[in-house]
Amino acid sequence: MAEPASTGTPVDTESVAAFLRAHPRFLADRLELYRVLAPPVRVHGEILADHMAAMVGAERAHALAMAERADGVLAAGRAAAGMTARVHEAVLALIGAGDIAECITVAFPALLAVDAAALCAEAPLPGARLLPPGTVARLLAGRSVAHRSDVADASLLHGEAEALALHDALVRVPGEPAALLALSAREHWTLDPAQGAGALAFLGRAVAAALGR
Repeated sequence: MAEPASTGTPVDTESVAAFLRAHPRFLADRLELYRVLAPPVRVHGEILADHMAAMVGAERAHALAMAERADGVLAAGRAAAGMTARVHEAVLALIGAGDIAECITVAFPALLAVDAAALCAEAPLPGARLLPPGTVARLLAGRSVAHRSDVADASLLHGEAEALALHDALVRVPGEPAALLALSAREHWTLDPAQGAGALAFLGRAVAAALGR
């Protein structure tokens, strides 16, 4: 393997970095080079110890970052599993409900751990809040679920629960007329998008089925 020669000419640092990446054992096989390299961190003792400390520190930082990332993934997974379980309970409530809109308003908040829930539609549906034409398309913009922290149209969607709607999730209810499920919460974590939108999208389809749409 050819090694860089000392020519006294300017060195292309990117080429050196690329060379070291391509030959990760180059310095490990030539420990004497550590004595002529400027250490990334100055500590008492030999320069070799400085480099080893820097390498160990970098590996520890990387390991910590990976551990934090893994914790975040696990937390998101647990949150999604929790929402899925709550949606299952809500679907079971729909199956036995005689009045779908009433089930959503009365039972869904406790089952889904939200502060309020409402069925909203762009044409009269029993018990649903009436929305102006085009509202569902405007708010969902082609999505099945929209999580929001800057809640617009709170009075229109959430009615008397407007004050509780600091955060909401809007869930498309497929079929005609255009309709959505409006879930509201005071705390962001209650409707955290990390919990996953898949379960809520399924709930929207279940509401549509219960309505016979």
